[in-house]
Amino acid sequence: MVLRMENGDAWALLARLIRENFGRTELPRVARMESGKPWFPDVPGLHFNLSHSGGLALCGADEAPLGVDVERVRPRRAGLARYVLSEKEFVWFQDRGGDWGSLYTLWTLKEAKVKCLGTGLRQAPRTIGVPLLEPGQTGEQEGLRFGAYAGPDWRAAVCTAGKEPLPRQVWAGK
Repeated sequence: MVLRMENGDAWALLARLIRENFGRTELPRVARMESGKPWFPDVPGLHFNLSHSGGLALCGADEAPLGVDVERVRPRRAGLARYVLSEKEFVWFQDRGGDWGSLYTLWTLKEAKVKCLGTGLRQAPRTIGVPLLEPGQTGEQEGLRFGAYAGPDWRAAVCTAGKEPLPRQVWAGK
């Protein structure tokens, strides 16, 4: 698995990632599944996903399905945590002081999961179960593997059906 994050355009980062790591001179043709998930119809064995938030771009590619999400940490409306977190997740969130970074850690894990599965957010967020991970940790749940990442003002996550080791970090700079 290749996973990179930097400032800039997510599609440009993906093209560079594919060129540098998979020996392709140009980005393969992109189509969307019925669920909306992008894929390479001419290279079905190469999976990718991308996300962007506040000028950050996160991309991943692998031979197995994956989903990624990045979010800039910023305050949101009061009560959001109660709406998007299960009871167990809400307790975990509260045990960490109820800060926005902890909420975004769980949110990015949820987004990465539904993107990996190709289902999108078609169910109540609180019903999307994810492992309770601190940034820098990895975990497994329901046959999927997860990684959580963080910087001073961002949180990111990856979810994959693959068995390759997850990257320890995502920030590539720029």
